[in-house]
Amino acid sequence: MLIDNTNTNIPELSVGETIKTLTELYCNAIKAGISLKNIPAPFLWGPFGVGKSAGIRQLAAALEKNTGKHVNVIDVRLLLFSPVDLRGVPVASTDGFSDWLKPRIFDMEPSDEYVNILFLDELSAAPQSVQAAAYQITLDRVIGEHKLPDNCIVIAAGNRTTDKSVSFAMPKALCNRLLHFSIRSDVASWSEWAYANGIDERIIGFIAFDNSRLNITPETGDFAFPTPRSWSFVSTLLKASDPIDVSDMHALISSAVGIETAVAFEEFCSTHEYLPDIDEIFEGTCTEYPKKQQVLYALISSLVTAVYERDVTDNELENICDYATRFPPDFAMTFYKDLSNIVKINAKLMKVRALQRWLSRNGRSL
Repeated sequence: MLIDNTNTNIPELSVGETIKTLTELYCNAIKAGISLKNIPAPFLWGPFGVGKSAGIRQLAAALEKNTGKHVNVIDVRLLLFSPVDLRGVPVASTDGFSDWLKPRIFDMEPSDEYVNILFLDELSAAPQSVQAAAYQITLDRVIGEHKLPDNCIVIAAGNRTTDKSVSFAMPKALCNRLLHFSIRSDVASWSEWAYANGIDERIIGFIAFDNSRLNITPETGDFAFPTPRSWSFVSTLLKASDPIDVSDMHALISSAVGIETAVAFEEFCSTHEYLPDIDEIFEGTCTEYPKKQQVLYALISSLVTAVYERDVTDNELENICDYATRFPPDFAMTFYKDLSNIVKINAKLMKVRALQRWLSRNGRSL
């Protein structure tokens, strides 16, 4: 039976907030000497394409950075499994009984120098027989004769029926074995991820200009529609084709995000011809300051992307921050906040005189 897996009685967080919460949980447990096997398994409820799977990779990277341990991620799409697949293949033993060969997903490094993350994706889309097999994994940390090592973190995820995806009823016994988080699509969190992961600057600028285009719930007959995942597809297509005019790629772009959104994106990209010279801004010689909102959004994403990609000197950082003081206050604040998310310049940024003067005059803080 399909059910509406929506619940207002659980916390709603962005992917970034969820990963931060879980990182703190696991790091504190490791520091306190609490075995990871005693931490209840989280379940991430949310729409497809919102970045749940990418978030697990971010969690792995954060754990490696904060604990110094090696982190392995085992990504299991339960929709593709049967209960027998999870238990393994039976073979005859020499004493007339049968043994079960361990599935590859249980091939984990048990050493204390490692952390294993078993990510059970699409659990809500799996038949109830498979969900039942997940009972043992999530609470008892075993399946049949096979046991998870003590250094293994179990995390599950799935879609809701309101996301217009397949979703089977989750038995209350299983619900009660999990920590539940509702994942929302969040532009600020996505933008931070997009800059750090090389998403095309035109896409970042467009989403900043029109927040509603990051993630749209599709109509029943829609095949292509915008989500964080489909925008990453568009970014890859743009890098692979490198068009002079983005509208030349209309068929490819609309195949990922739909015709209406593709047209709006292409119109936004046309503003790039009005951007001032980025190198001149870094050099402190640029005197052009765009007034149109579309151009400002495009300029901010171009500047932040350039800082990500370059080895920025203190003088260049001073120049671009001084340039941004001419922006309308809300645009300047957006620019400075995006800069502050860049780890490699964060310490330098707090020493930039132009930024400190602007913050003091406008009564703001980062």
